[in-house]
Amino acid sequence: MTESVIQDQWHRLPSTVTQWLIDNPGCMILPRTLSAEISAATGHPLNQDPHGETTLCQEDVDFIRRKSHEAETAKPDAGYTFFDSVQP
Repeated sequence: MTESVIQDQWHRLPSTVTQWLIDNPGCMILPRTLSAEISAATGHPLNQDPHGETTLCQEDVDFIRRKSHEAETAKPDAGYTFFDSVQP
């Protein structure tokens, strides 16, 4: 993929696709099922290899990483536990 389809069409992608991309921000090659969903949602055919996978351009990889980082900072810290202790 030479042009930035993910970044330009983010608002048109199904929530399942955007969530997968946010959960896998280091992925540089999209599986064929995701490539097919993105093509169907955007109306743009993606450049696919013989296996149906799509290689993301660096702009899209950087954009997905930013989105993933934004999503992480918006989540509450699940590891935080408040302990109320009483000393004798």
